[in-house]
Amino acid sequence: MSTFSELGLKEEILSALIDMGYETPSEIQEKAVPQVISSTDDLKAFAQTGTGKTAAFSLPIIQQIDVDNSNVQAIILSPTRELAVQIGDQIEKFSKNIRGLKVVTVYGGASIEDQTRKLNKGAQIVVGTPGRTVDLINRRRLKLGNLQWLVLDEADEMLNMGFKDDLDAVLQSTPETKQTLLFSATFPREVEAIARNYMHNPVEISAGTKNTGSDDVSNEYYVVTERNRYAAIKRIADVNPDIYGIIFCRTRRECQEVSEKLIADGYSADSLHGDLSQAQRDSVMQKFRKKTVQMLVATDVAARGLDVTDLTHVINHKLPDQNEAYTHRSGRTGRAGKKGVSIVLVTNREVGKLRPIERKIQKKFIKREVPSGTEICKIQLFKLVEKVKNTEINTEAISGYLENIYSEFEGLSREELIQKFISVEFNAFLEYYSKADDINDNRAPREADDRGRRRDDENMSRFFINIGRKDSLTPPRLMGLINDQNITNNVEIGQIEILDTFSFFELDKNFEKETIEAFLSNSPEFEGRSVNVEITKKRRSGGGGGRGGDRRPRRDGGNFRGGDRGPRRDGGDFKGKRRESTGGNRDRESRSSGSSSRVQNKSWGRKRD
Repeated sequence: MSTFSELGLKEEILSALIDMGYETPSEIQEKAVPQVISSTDDLKAFAQTGTGKTAAFSLPIIQQIDVDNSNVQAIILSPTRELAVQIGDQIEKFSKNIRGLKVVTVYGGASIEDQTRKLNKGAQIVVGTPGRTVDLINRRRLKLGNLQWLVLDEADEMLNMGFKDDLDAVLQSTPETKQTLLFSATFPREVEAIARNYMHNPVEISAGTKNTGSDDVSNEYYVVTERNRYAAIKRIADVNPDIYGIIFCRTRRECQEVSEKLIADGYSADSLHGDLSQAQRDSVMQKFRKKTVQMLVATDVAARGLDVTDLTHVINHKLPDQNEAYTHRSGRTGRAGKKGVSIVLVTNREVGKLRPIERKIQKKFIKREVPSGTEICKIQLFKLVEKVKNTEINTEAISGYLENIYSEFEGLSREELIQKFISVEFNAFLEYYSKADDINDNRAPREADDRGRRRDDENMSRFFINIGRKDSLTPPRLMGLINDQNITNNVEIGQIEILDTFSFFELDKNFEKETIEAFLSNSPEFEGRSVNVEITKKRRSGGGGGRGGDRRPRRDGGNFRGGDRGPRRDGGDFKGKRRESTGGNRDRESRSSGSSSRVQNKSWGRKRD
C-alpha cells in the first residue's frame, strides 16, 4: 500500500493529514486521488460506506484549488445536512495549512441570509444539500460560471430521497468544461442514468465489488412475531453487553417508540430523526460519538451524517423500504478493517424478502436464534465477574472505612461474600429472565398470496385512488400527493399498490375522516387528471380467486373530483390531456408496487435538506 506522499499531495495537505492521524490511504483514496490530480476526465467511483470517500474526492480538489481566485471552483452535493456539515468540517481540517482557501456549507434549516453573506465574502469550495443549493442558484446568490469540479457524494441516496429534479437543475447550471466526480455506495439504474446524461466518457474506479456488502460484516436475521420485535432487540442488547450500535427504524414514530422503551428499561439510548431540531441532532450525535449513548435509534435519512468507525452492531428493527438502503445501513458497521454484525428482525412472512437483498449484496444471511433467558444470564453474570475482577482498587480513598467494613462482613465465608455481592447486582436480572419465554417464531411460513403482499394491518384503512402507473404515479409521488393535502402531522402510511389505471394506499384508520375531507376540500389534480379518493374494503386474505380479494370501493367515502392545484412535486407545472376520472378498467393482472413509510407534513416530495 502506498503512502499519502506518494499520491502527489503537497506538503501543506500532508502535514494536516498527519495531525489528523491519517497514516496510509484507503483503497478508494489510493485510486481516486492521483486520477483526479492527473486528469480532467469525469470519474465514476464506487466505494462502500465508511471507506474514506470524503478524502478521496476532496484532497485532489484542495491540491488544485486556486486560492487567489475567490470564485466558487468546486461544489460538493450530499443528501443530508449532517453529511454536508461533516464534509465541510473535514475539508477545513484537510486544508487548514493552506492560507486563503475558504469553504462554505449550505443547507436548509439554517439562515439563508447568513449563508449568502458567507458566499459574498468569497469561497472556493461550497458543500451543500441539493434543495438549498438550487434555492441559492435561483436567487443568483450562488454563481457557478467558474466551476471546475462538481462532486455528487452518495448519489444513490440523493436519488432515493427524491432529489433527481434538484440534481438535474444543478447539473444544468454548471459549465460543460467542469469535471464531474460521482461517488456512490451502490449503482442502481437511476445513478447510471445520471452518469449517461451528464458525464462524458467517465473513468470508472471501484474499491470492492460494486453493489455488494462488506466482507467485514456478518449479515444475520432473527424470525420473530410482530409484537416481539422490541423484546428481540432487548435480548440482543443483553447478550452483547458491549454493544455499540445503531437501530434503524423506517419511521419517526417507530424510532421514538423504540428509543423510549430502551431508555425506560435502563439502557443508554437516544433517538435521531427528522422531528429533532438541528441543535438537538448535533447534541445526540455528539453523545453517540463520545459513547455516552450506547445505542442510537435512527431513521435512514437522519443517520446519513454519522461517521463512526467502531460500531459493533447495526440492527434493522424492520426491513428498509428499498433493498439498496440495506447496503447503507449495514455499511455503518465493519468499517476501517473492523468486524461488525448487521442484524435484521423479520416476521415469518418476511423471510422471503431477504432473498433479493442477498442477491444485491452477494452475501448470505445467517439465521440466528433469539437468545434464551438462561443464555443471557450466563453471559451477563460472567461480564459482571470480569468487571469486578478488573476493577482497580483505590486503597488510599477507602482505607479509612475498611476496618468497619471488615467488621460488618465478619463471619461470612469467601463463597458467601462473593454470592452476596453478585446477587446485589444480579438478582433483578435473574428475576426478569427466570420465566422468559422463547420468542423465536419457528412456525412454518404461512402461505403468501399470489403477489407476496403483507398481512393486513387492522390499524390501517385502505383507500382507492383513480390514478396509476399510466399517469406516471410512483410510491414517492403518491406519498407527496397525500402529504400535499395536509391531513395531519405524522400520518402513518402503510401498503401502497400502484396498478396501471388506479392504485391503493393504506393510512392510519384514525384519520379516515380527515383524509376524505382533505381530498374533498383541496380538489387535487395529478398530471391533468382529477383525483378521486374513496375508502375501499380491505383485501381478503388470499381471496378473490387469486386476485387479492379487492372489490369495487364502497361509496361511503365519497366521490371527489378537483379543480386546479399548485405546482407539481417534481418542480414543474401540471401538463397533459385532461382525462375523465373513472374507476373502471381495473387491470387485475398488473403487478403491484409496494412501499411502506410515514409521511409528515412538508416532508415527502419537498427538499430534504
